[in-house]
Amino acid sequence: MRTLPRAFAATVAALSFICAAVPQARADEPYRVTSTSRIKDLANIEGVRQNQLIGYGLVVGLNGTGDTLINIPFTRQSLQAMLERLGVNIRGQTIRTGNVAAVMVTANLPAFGTQGTRIDVTVSAMGDAKSLQGGTLLVTPLLGADGNVYAVSQGSVAISGFQAEGEAAKIVRGVPTVGRISNGAIVEREIDFALNRLNQVRLALRNPDFTTAKRIAAAINDFIGANTAEPLDSATVQINVPKIYAGNVVSLLTEIEQLQIEPDLAAKIVIDERSGVIVMGRDVRVSTVAVAQGNLTVTISEQTQVSQPAPFSRGTTQRVARSKVGVQEDGKQLALVREGVSLQQLVDGLNSLGIGPRDLIAILQAIKAAGAIQAEIEVM
Repeated sequence: MRTLPRAFAATVAALSFICAAVPQARADEPYRVTSTSRIKDLANIEGVRQNQLIGYGLVVGLNGTGDTLINIPFTRQSLQAMLERLGVNIRGQTIRTGNVAAVMVTANLPAFGTQGTRIDVTVSAMGDAKSLQGGTLLVTPLLGADGNVYAVSQGSVAISGFQAEGEAAKIVRGVPTVGRISNGAIVEREIDFALNRLNQVRLALRNPDFTTAKRIAAAINDFIGANTAEPLDSATVQINVPKIYAGNVVSLLTEIEQLQIEPDLAAKIVIDERSGVIVMGRDVRVSTVAVAQGNLTVTISEQTQVSQPAPFSRGTTQRVARSKVGVQEDGKQLALVREGVSLQQLVDGLNSLGIGPRDLIAILQAIKAAGAIQAEIEVM
């Protein structure tokens, strides 16, 4: 029974020593939340990319909503050339049909797309067609930037918009002249890219930053256990393929993509003056500055009065305008923004002024002009 108080006292003393050793967080210190991301979400593998394809074709089967052949000569010429390839000669004949439309066909060839793989295509009208609803795209070769055919497209066009009109009114919903064909193209040519034979692999950062590039290289070196990765610049990290991964680069990239790092970005404020959208980065800081904002309201009211002449006088009745002008200034108190505040504190301080996005844009630009904000302002 006598040992319990001594043990309790010893425990209290140990806890007191531990609490004294732990540094206390300052109340005015901004709380910083660290977040990590996968390398897979921060960088692309150089060479593993899509390729854009484009083609020109005809959509047929439209219910009178196609191109006007008299006004659109390239549709008429394309229709004549197509019929001649099928053995139908209509040279010199007058064609009157509204069921055909000339279109541009676009698609993206995915990385490592093999022969026989199907991809989606987008069909867009070129002439004065009113709608592509119910149309069918005829066989259309899709060309790459080098002029070679990499896919062939054909199929029924699906659109998300529609158009209806009468004699005195018309309704258009969406864009009926643009459609999509799901799995509407078949890959006919592959792009040679031997990923497993590479001796070096380069990662391209989506948001270039020197600190992020260095952290990616350090995480890769720690995982492999050797200095195989090095940052070449703010946007590129080069990896020398280790011997254990020779001929199996896919396995190396699979392991590297899952590594977690904390990205670092420059402090930036993006402003879209057209829509009033303001986006602030996490590391935006300001120096001590005082901000005041006020609105000047001018009110003008007009009132018409009638002036009657004196009895038995030769005067005439006149209308006299009476104007009342009032000026009111809604001044706000001067708000003090202290040095080194966090993003949350900056937003709370500016919101306390009761201002809208438009005035906030002007205030941020004025603070930047005063040299009191440590961030880059980008106006879109």
